[in-house]
Amino acid sequence: MKEVEPLLPPAESASVPVDAEAIGLDSVAPDFPPGGLAGGLKANRSIRRHLRAVRVALNVMLFLALMYTVTLTRALLIPLVLAAFLGLALNPLVAAGARLRLPRWLSASVLMIGLIVGIGSGISLLAQPAIGWFHGAPAAIHSFVPKFRTLTQPLEAANRATQSLVNGRSGSRTVTSQATPMSISAWDVVSTAPKVLAAVLSVLLLVFFFLIYGDTMLRRLVEITPSFAYKRHAVSIVRGIQTEISRYLLTALLINASVGAITAGMLWLYKVPDPLLWGAVAMFANFIPYVGAIVTTALLAMVSMLYANDANLDVFLPALTFVGITAVEGNLITPMIQGASMRLSPIAILLWLLVWGWLWGIPGALLAVPMLTCTKLIAERVRGWNWFAVIVQR
Repeated sequence: MKEVEPLLPPAESASVPVDAEAIGLDSVAPDFPPGGLAGGLKANRSIRRHLRAVRVALNVMLFLALMYTVTLTRALLIPLVLAAFLGLALNPLVAAGARLRLPRWLSASVLMIGLIVGIGSGISLLAQPAIGWFHGAPAAIHSFVPKFRTLTQPLEAANRATQSLVNGRSGSRTVTSQATPMSISAWDVVSTAPKVLAAVLSVLLLVFFFLIYGDTMLRRLVEITPSFAYKRHAVSIVRGIQTEISRYLLTALLINASVGAITAGMLWLYKVPDPLLWGAVAMFANFIPYVGAIVTTALLAMVSMLYANDANLDVFLPALTFVGITAVEGNLITPMIQGASMRLSPIAILLWLLVWGWLWGIPGALLAVPMLTCTKLIAERVRGWNWFAVIVQR
């Protein structure tokens, strides 16, 4: 059998020169082999580090620009956020009417009429006591000072003794300062009323149109998704978020209204003036965890002291009772009704309150916790944002 000779001898095949230009190595690594390749890898790492630093700087600048925009447009965003929350809270009632074959515009109109009547009744009931309290607070403070001296006489005696030892004299001069009267003029009311009415009307109109056309907007949003799988996923996410947020807002509203009603009844039993006013204050302040309860307790203690007949420790009973009410509500009632999924970290709540209170003032503090809860519910269902829900959850 004839042997087949190789095309090239082994020695010659090993000595064949390699054409670097033919295979393109000069364009990839000019100094190949390994020294040039290591230098190229180092250059790539340096470029990646620079790109990462640029990305971080751009993200920081985008965050600062967003914060500035939110602060600059708060007059527009606050009514929008409030209307969105009210629309989400009332949407289940409109949906229930739609299941009963009632037109959405009819259910929304009935709800808006009830909302307007409730807001008007509340303002008419609370405006006069609030104005009367502002006018009567200086006189009440002036009349309470003589009553309070029975409790401060030991402290004043100790203060005089200390001053006599330090200054070498037995008397002490007392400086009395006259309180400046607080008054609200008719011009203040006239100049402020148009802004308040415009804000209230804009919120009510936005809520009305959200209730009527909210589902239509969501359907249009789903229709622009590219495929059927994305449409189904988007529908499940949107419906889940809408259901959870509506349930949370309705639950929080009912709990805070119950706290306000119980507080008003308690103050009426203790014969504190204007119990409805302070019950309303307790209801709205309860939207601000921790801070709202502390502020309301301080207000109730001050009001009880101002309008008490005698200065003794019994004047603090309304404030102490309110502390017990908020303790039971915050530690038993709210966790039992809302469940563990709605519980937030106290640190996250305080940081969120600090940020939105700084950006939007009192409206931002009132809306901060609902916004945080809604953001957490959205982050739980959106891919890539689960880390935020894990951080803010207790």
